Amino acid sequence: MKVFSQSELLNSLPKQFFASLVKKVSRYVAEGHDVINLGQGNPDQPTPDHIVKKLQEAAANPLNHKYSPFQGHKYLKQAAVNFYAREYGVDLDPEKEVAILFGGKAGLVEIPQCLLNPGDTILVPDPGYPDYWSGVALAQANMVTMPLTEENDFLPVYENIDSADLDKAKLMFLNYPNNPTGATATPEFFEKTVELANKTNLCVVHDFAYGAIGFDGQKPLSFLQTPGAKEIGIEIYTLSKTFNMAGWRVGFAVGNPSVIAALELLQDHLYVSIFGGIQEAAAEALNASQECVTELNNLYESRRNVLINGLQSIGWNVTSPKGSFFAWLKVPSGYTSEEFADFLLEKAHIAVAPGIGFGTFGEGYVRVGLLSSHERLEEAVRRIQALDIF
Repeated sequence: MKVFSQSELLNSLPKQFFASLVKKVSRYVAEGHDVINLGQGNPDQPTPDHIVKKLQEAAANPLNHKYSPFQGHKYLKQAAVNFYAREYGVDLDPEKEVAILFGGKAGLVEIPQCLLNPGDTILVPDPGYPDYWSGVALAQANMVTMPLTEENDFLPVYENIDSADLDKAKLMFLNYPNNPTGATATPEFFEKTVELANKTNLCVVHDFAYGAIGFDGQKPLSFLQTPGAKEIGIEIYTLSKTFNMAGWRVGFAVGNPSVIAALELLQDHLYVSIFGGIQEAAAEALNASQECVTELNNLYESRRNVLINGLQSIGWNVTSPKGSFFAWLKVPSGYTSEEFADFLLEKAHIAVAPGIGFGTFGEGYVRVGLLSSHERLEEAVRRIQALDIF
């Protein structure tokens, strides 16, 4: 059998750090251990019934069995406009300021290819969502990281970015509520971001994947709520987390018309749009009552309280996340993040994600998902307490 060599481009892609974690967890499960998997980011609740029913109805419509319009149905773009007007008070043009995406990840990986040439500079948060790196590699761009530290509430300090890098940078990724830290952005921070972009050549891309998940009565801010934000960037929204539609692969980008046009142009060459039934269901999710979103947010907040209060009660000095469905926990002294994750898996059969997998500044932390029941989170606390390390 001939073996055909992969392209230089494929070989340049970053290694999937968490593939090894999945293998480790699978090995323990195969050996019969009861593993509490807190390392994943996959919503554990089902998609709300009214959205599923809309898909079932739409799937029976022969019109949806044909190719959809390349850039998506107008009714879905209008639903995104309705959603942003209702939830954030942001006005959008459905023709020029909305692009339909095959999930948020697709847009995040595509955008560097839309706006950057080989060797161009992009600013990326560290720690951050690893798939940002994939888009950078595919664009053959130069990545400059922005440290996110606890001392600054996991917000980048723009004054600390090298002036030469800032002058060259054409694109910047931000993500609040943040994966992996659970931090949220302030209006002042977003105002600084717009100010910075206006002084430079930066296009800002705000990954708003966890936009629906905020705690303690605080609704996460949309970047586009900031005056001038739409002029200098876009926001990428996914239905994966808000409506438990991770497997449906549907999202959208909103904002600057020239960036939206670039995304749609690239997607014209890659896809023939999303199945019409999924688009109808997505529009239903965005247009219908958001009571299911409120209930989901309350569930995550309740789980957060169970986990954080439990860990604090056994002596682990951890900080409570302000948003997202992740907690970012400092590892005990004497361990690296990977060593501590391995220790928890081996000794307590609890899987967590080592912080180093999210970037250099993720070292010293592990990421824990709030994607298991109260009972399983309580059991995880008991198992950690039994290790007697705090």
